[in-house]
Amino acid sequence: MIHEAIHNLYPNVKQVIIDEDETITALDIDGNEVTGIDMEAVNSKATELQAEYDAKIQAKEDLKASAKAKLIA
Repeated sequence: MIHEAIHNLYPNVKQVIIDEDETITALDIDGNEVTGIDMEAVNSKATELQAEYDAKIQAKEDLKASAKAKLIA
């Protein structure tokens, strides 16, 4: 979710590269490095996005269970 968080917070970022040592490099449309990325904000946004994703998955599973229960009843 780090990629998505950076793209959400910094719309000028067009590419995110995470190296093997977990160094994050954000590039703009011209391939120039974007500086000033607030990793605390990025991590917070990534947590928020993960929670939203998890909630959607859970809602889908709940809907399936509800439909199955209705078919059985």
